[in-house]
Amino acid sequence: MATSVMKVGIISKEEYRQRTIAIAKGEYVPKHGEPKVWFESLQSMAQVLSSENQELLKIIIDRKPSSLKELEEMTGRKSSNLSRTLKLMASFGIVALEKDKKNVRPIVKATSFKVEFGLKRAFG
Repeated sequence: MATSVMKVGIISKEEYRQRTIAIAKGEYVPKHGEPKVWFESLQSMAQVLSSENQELLKIIIDRKPSSLKELEEMTGRKSSNLSRTLKLMASFGIVALEKDKKNVRPIVKATSFKVEFGLKRAFG
């Protein structure tokens, strides 16, 4: 599998709000290579990319489950827990949840992460 690098940034909710408004007003144009995914804190990023969730991603990559039920059997995690975790990761673009007639198949989109943050304003 080819490595897909996801660039993530960390800024406060207020900075993210200001950035979004500046973009909407045309006052700020995101630079090429700037993160498209933002977390509010290192802690929030660590929750999404916890060791347990990294292991889940590895299982999906290595064993290619064709459904959440199959993934549940592979991991021993309850479907409600898996579904919640995968939906959260999908909201950040880390996984895709492909639906067919009766199954949802998880697909890992990002296999590597570059984190960008600083103490100064993240845009402008």
